[in-house]
Amino acid sequence: MMLNGEIFLKEGEQMSNIEEVVQIPCLADNYGYLVHDPDSKLTASIDSPSIDPIEDVLRQNGWLLTHIFNTHHHYDHTGANLELKERWKCKIVGSAKDVDRIPGIDQRVSDLDIFSFGNHEVKVIDVPGHTRGHIAFYFPGEAKLFCGDALFALGCGRIFEGTPEQMWKSLQKLQDLPDDTKVYCAHEYTLANANFAVTVEPQNEVLSKRVQEIKNLRDKGKPTVPSTIGLEKSTNPFLRPMSRDIQANLNMLGAELVDVFAETRRRKDNF
Repeated sequence: MMLNGEIFLKEGEQMSNIEEVVQIPCLADNYGYLVHDPDSKLTASIDSPSIDPIEDVLRQNGWLLTHIFNTHHHYDHTGANLELKERWKCKIVGSAKDVDRIPGIDQRVSDLDIFSFGNHEVKVIDVPGHTRGHIAFYFPGEAKLFCGDALFALGCGRIFEGTPEQMWKSLQKLQDLPDDTKVYCAHEYTLANANFAVTVEPQNEVLSKRVQEIKNLRDKGKPTVPSTIGLEKSTNPFLRPMSRDIQANLNMLGAELVDVFAETRRRKDNF
């Protein structure tokens, strides 16, 4: 039961994971997500790549869109903000650093802010690098991370507005989350990322196995997302500049980790 906004469980009763997540292919290779809390009837769209696929899922489930959580300002993440807000009167949540670039923003959030979504706690994590105002939304109770274009399956976002130092610091924040955290990134880039990853760490047997699994999934037209923090830590070269194999393959044995990361990012940019 709930009393004064707090949840109290009866003896022997356990709190269930009631949050639902629906993954929505949008545009050429984007993923949108609808996060729904059946108890409160709240539904949030993680970014707004395209209005029609999002509204199709809302109608199919009989859900009302109450929120949009924007990870960053790029058009393929905010393009449907204003139209969805006009139709659904939903609240748009975005970075305080991007108040001038998030269309229709209502609630400004900053690093380490915590807010409620129904019975769920949402923590904001600043992850600049791809853009200066990029944030991630972390649901600690459900071990779910919505990270936009900061961290991809086997990759990370291009550095458009930040520095390698900023991006590496952002990725360190994410890799410090529990290993079982599900990583919901915003693009289906995994196969291309995998093809690059094996060029910088071909000795990684876990990576080799994962690459084959990715190829099998894509051959069947299935998504490779979500992954987990633990899987990314063991296979994603952008989280592994400490790997002596990667350092050796880049001719950077003993180099600073941020420099190894920066060289890995440079090579991926030109891959």
